[in-house]
Amino acid sequence: MKGCPYDNPVAEATFKIFKTEFVKKRHFESLAELTTELHDYVHWFNHIRIHGFLDYLSPAEFKQRHHKKIV
Repeated sequence: MKGCPYDNPVAEATFKIFKTEFVKKRHFESLAELTTELHDYVHWFNHIRIHGFLDYLSPAEFKQRHHKKIV
């Protein structure tokens, strides 16, 4: 059903995290500031922040370990 949050739970969960960790109660003075902050956040989210669902590894580390297993 259109607009149902259960259509894509991974995307919904990711957007929820993004809104609560990055956007909530923040104001950006310019598009350049937003772009810089967003780039830094995405890098942190993918390379530093650990995720419980990924055995408490960052997504980049999880992917790297997964590729070592299959190669």
